[in-house]
Parts: sequence; C-alpha cells; structure tokens
Amino acid sequence: MDYSIDLHIHSALSPCASRDMTPNNIVNMAYIKKLDIISITDHNTMENVENIMKLGEDKNILVIPGIEVTTKEEVHVLCFFEDVKDGLKFSQRIYDSLPYIKNKGNFFKEQLILDTKDEIVGKLDKLLISSCSYTIDEVNKFASLNNGVMVPAHVDRMSYSIISTLGFIPEELQIATIEVSPYGDLKKLKKFMDLSRYKKIVNSDAHDLYNISEAENFIDIDELARKDVIKYLKEKKR
Repeated sequence: MDYSIDLHIHSALSPCASRDMTPNNIVNMAYIKKLDIISITDHNTMENVENIMKLGEDKNILVIPGIEVTTKEEVHVLCFFEDVKDGLKFSQRIYDSLPYIKNKGNFFKEQLILDTKDEIVGKLDKLLISSCSYTIDEVNKFASLNNGVMVPAHVDRMSYSIISTLGFIPEELQIATIEVSPYGDLKKLKKFMDLSRYKKIVNSDAHDLYNISEAENFIDIDELARKDVIKYLKEKKR
C-alpha cells in the first residue's frame, strides 16, 4: 500500500531551522498536508524526536526516529531507526564526537529542546552543524549495529552530498536507498553514474513549516509501521 512521506524535516533544535518548527507545528502541518509518515532529522542529534513521536500518535501520523549526520568527510546522511531507544544511543555517540564549538546566537539560531506543549525545556550549546569525528563507513556501521539504516541525503546537490564530496557511492556501504531533492535534476549525474540500482525517496529537507512536503511522494509498504519503513529503506531494489 502507498503511504505519503516526508522523511527529512528539521525542528527548532537545528540551528538553521525556523523557530516555528516546534513539535506541534510540525505535526499539525503534516496533518494538514495529509502526510502518513514523517521523520525528524535534526543535525547530529535526536533530542526532539520522542516528543514529536508522541504528538504524531494523536494525529495518526507515523514518526520515524531519525537524524541527519555530517560525517568526517562532510557528507550529509540520514539515519533512521525502528526503535527510538536504539536511535538515541546512536545519536549520543554522534553528538559526543562533535568538536566543542559553541553555537553563537549572532550567526545561528538557538538550538531548542521542546516538550509536547512546545515549551522550551533545554538548549544545546555545542554547534550541531559541525562534522562528527566518524567516517561515512563508521556511521553506516554504527547505524546498522543499532538496528538502523543509512540513506545518503540529497545526492543531487553540489555540496554536502555523497556524490559531490566523494564522487561516487562506495559499494561496501551496501546502500539500498538514496534521497533526491524535490526539484533535483538527476540527469547530470546519470551522465557519469548509474543510479538505477538504488531506490529513491524524495523529501523536503524542510527548515520552515511551508516547505514540509505535500502528500505527493510515496513508499509502498505492507503496513503503517516503523518496522516496515526501515525494511523498505534497507531492502535492495528488485
């Protein structure tokens, strides 16, 4: 069965996201746009995920625990988990490996941890958009060890993508799914790289409420369940 998705959304915890990206605003906008499945993928942390998962249940929106990691090579990858506890273990490892560069409010926004009432319950001072100390291979292995899956983010972009940075997708990563930008152009990449072997998902990478996807991108899974989403992202294209 086809379910509408947006698996790349930033909350107000990401220093580059709007302060309007609160748990309730995100879930309500996803509901208005008739999304079935969303994922909160803040930079290098998952501190806002659990509360958004709780709110999603009230709207019958499945929230997948997620995170956008910046690897040592400065490649952006999305990591998704069936169990939030596994995801939080992974998240802590990534966060702890970030260099201590203090977030400066005059350059970036405050990194806010919010509860289910959109009240501020904490802030992270360490700048979240830095690169972690782990290579893409290590991030992939850590995600797998925590029962998760890694998906290279916005592969069609000219910065922070696996292709623009490495020039290729390493076979040893055993990638099954890649993310493409909503208005991306894969034709240029196809000239020198065969991407037909990969499943492709399209997400918004929303940093503002109005950028959250409409119900126009879908995945075909058996049930509206986290295990089915993770299975879909892990399985190679037939």
